[in-house]
Amino acid sequence: MTMSQRVVLCADDYGLTEGVSLGILELAGRGRISATSAMTNAEPWPRLASDLAVFRDRIGVGLHLNLTTGAPLGPMPTLAPDGRLPTLQQLLRRSLLGRIQESEVRAEIARQLDAFERYLGGTPDFVDGHQHAHVLPVVRRALLCVLAERQLAGRLWLRDPSDRLGPILRRRVSLRKALIVHGLATGFRRAARSAGFETNDGFSGFSPLDETPPGRVFRGAFKDLGPRPIVMCHPGYADAALRRLDPAVESRPAEMDYLASDAFAALLAERGIALVPSPR
Repeated sequence: MTMSQRVVLCADDYGLTEGVSLGILELAGRGRISATSAMTNAEPWPRLASDLAVFRDRIGVGLHLNLTTGAPLGPMPTLAPDGRLPTLQQLLRRSLLGRIQESEVRAEIARQLDAFERYLGGTPDFVDGHQHAHVLPVVRRALLCVLAERQLAGRLWLRDPSDRLGPILRRRVSLRKALIVHGLATGFRRAARSAGFETNDGFSGFSPLDETPPGRVFRGAFKDLGPRPIVMCHPGYADAALRRLDPAVESRPAEMDYLASDAFAALLAERGIALVPSPR
């Protein structure tokens, strides 16, 4: 009997907007995703959390640590002096130059964790990062410190957005983006495991956010999987709020349509893939 390949298919950005969140809930209800991560600093989060709570026993639900979109949950006079979080490019530059106050980042991570627990009534199953900011210098150290202070080692897992170079090169989708994130995430898995946190082993799902057919994106994403892989996705309905907040707009309904399709079900069957809520 052929063994199934266990894969976490995680829809990022729950809470970002009403439309994105509704799309994620619909896919969760149809069994077409197995995890989602929530942006708890997003304005809609308090009113959308109860809808997600219904699925906590069916899918993995994590914290989507956000340091690049919208407003922080508390004062960050150095990183967000005007009350708005920096762009990814600004955060990346400052983190690489060591111009981030770790204490500020630690405080905001704690606030976003608190907002998750306040509205969902428990610890997240995992933590990842919007635009993979959780692996950046200073930010990764701050994250591991906050989680250690809360004694969460062994209770949740962390997303490692890197993969081996061979699979990245063979997928041939969003190659430049995947290689950049691979480089930025160097050492993250080792640091996480040294601190007592499990991680995935294998990561894919980078999308060019253009008119590339979602079928091609996901056929590549489910290729050359690691032993404990995560495939990320960004489905949802495109609404006015999304157009103000995020560059991924029209690609989201296209991804959603594909993930809900018979073609995606056939891909899973063809590859012998079982969607699971955790890589553990």
